[in-house]
Amino acid sequence: MPFFAKAPLNRGGISLTKKIITTILVIIGGSIGASFLPDVWNLFNVTNVLLNNTVTNILFGAIIFLLISVVLVKYIERGVKKAEAYLNQLSASYLLFGSIGTIIGLLVAFLVTMPLIGLKWPVLSSTLPILVYVIFAYLGYRIGTTRREEWRKLFQSKPKKNSDDEGQMLERKYDESYRKYKILDTSVIIDGRIYDIAKTGFIEGTLLIPNFVLQELQYIADSADSLKRVRGRRGLDILNALQKESDMNVEMYDGDFEDITEVDSKLIKLAKLLDGVVVTNDFNLNKVSEFQNVPVLNINELANAVKPVVIPGETMNVMVVKAGTERNQGVAYLDDGTMIVVEDGQFYMNKAIEVVVTSALQTAAGRMIFAKPVHAQRGIKDKE
Repeated sequence: MPFFAKAPLNRGGISLTKKIITTILVIIGGSIGASFLPDVWNLFNVTNVLLNNTVTNILFGAIIFLLISVVLVKYIERGVKKAEAYLNQLSASYLLFGSIGTIIGLLVAFLVTMPLIGLKWPVLSSTLPILVYVIFAYLGYRIGTTRREEWRKLFQSKPKKNSDDEGQMLERKYDESYRKYKILDTSVIIDGRIYDIAKTGFIEGTLLIPNFVLQELQYIADSADSLKRVRGRRGLDILNALQKESDMNVEMYDGDFEDITEVDSKLIKLAKLLDGVVVTNDFNLNKVSEFQNVPVLNINELANAVKPVVIPGETMNVMVVKAGTERNQGVAYLDDGTMIVVEDGQFYMNKAIEVVVTSALQTAAGRMIFAKPVHAQRGIKDKE
């Protein structure tokens, strides 16, 4: 199945969630009918065997709850979606220890309420156990979630320490997902260099592709603009290539933030939630992430950092391709895209000349080199 395949749509019918909710309500109605309808018939002195029997009671209860489900199913479905969205925002460790704590709380409540049920008091034996179950389940959930760091340490195997190393180790408190996820932006996927960088092993952890980024790529790939369409399809090809690499850990994040409309804001929200790192080429997203204390890996900054360093006085051969912004300036480019501003370069338009570097300027957009033709430097020296 392709990485970017769309989920099948249920056209013109009832959604699977509604069917499941309706089925559950019908089963509950049948169970209630079998349990309580005999008492109702006896209350009204109904002795007709056709009405007061197990099968009829189950059918009556199921039909009543089926009618109720017609009204309630949309509200229940809405609540299920909200609960699902909330659970998707929680980390796996939070859910795991919360579930374990709740189960332990219910077991303790069961042991506590056994004597109460055995007493068979009219009110306490029926209502008090329910209250005890709720209280202990909540306490177990709170203890499991608020102190999960301590529970995790109990289950982790501690490495053996040499006596010489004791007292020199610093204990760091970090979550299991600390800087683990590298969350890819749309721009960096379309750019494609992330595949080559990840293939070399310079990016550790897991590459995470959010579902809302994938949807944006699909929208770009389906655009009427041919240029955008090509860019979008290139991004989808890069995702498939990443997924096929066995050495790369690539995961999909299915959650979404429906209260946020912009993809950049969703990326920052997700990075805060998972304690991850945003990988992007977008200059503005980079600055906003830094302002909100979200770590960022910018591929353009990496490319600029690994460009060869030029020293004033160094010579190189370049081709002047266009005029500069100032008078008589010419512009040339290195193979890696670095701009070289050549003084008096307009006189050598579309010619390969030897230049000497006078200075270099590093900007957020990249490195810019200023140079002069070599023969101009020689002419000055000859006059001196």
